[in-house]
Amino acid sequence: MYYVVKYSGPFGFIKPWTAVRDSETYSQQFLTPSIVEGIEKKLFPELLEQKGEIQKIVRHRVNYCGINVQQERTWSKGGFEAKCEKGIYKTNMGVLGRGVMINPNLYLVFSSESDAQRAFAQSVCLCRNEDLLFPETMESMSVDEFDQINGFELLFTSAETGFKVGHNRFDKAREMFGELIVVGNPIRTANAIS
Repeated sequence: MYYVVKYSGPFGFIKPWTAVRDSETYSQQFLTPSIVEGIEKKLFPELLEQKGEIQKIVRHRVNYCGINVQQERTWSKGGFEAKCEKGIYKTNMGVLGRGVMINPNLYLVFSSESDAQRAFAQSVCLCRNEDLLFPETMESMSVDEFDQINGFELLFTSAETGFKVGHNRFDKAREMFGELIVVGNPIRTANAIS
């Protein structure tokens, strides 16, 4: 039996590991092992000392209504700088286009009802602090019922069976691999259920 907590919010952005400072980047549509581990450590802070392991979140699924490109103002790692050259002020600021998910739903699966209840009492974020997702429902369901929820899910695998999805910040930057599962139509219409 699975205990599934559904989170939802107005928008979300999952930064792809290949996008450092691309002028336009679209949200990744799945969670990597380090993102799942980060969410788990936020929900269960007693796990902060344990690195490189996901212990409580069994599976996940993401779906959304569409992608909208929003502008984000940024500057280089050194911080903001401004200078005047030949009477013209110049800064090291830039504007990036971020393709964010509109109305994303995140489903987190737990094997323990008490873990699901703790998760249901908290909000989570995807990759940016402003991407808050709030708990909407918590229900128990069978594996088959969960497998019917439309969305994207990355099954965590080894290099031999999956594609590279980044480097794990919790495990000495070890490479991460996965196999992408797409169930149904992960891009919902605005009034669709699930």
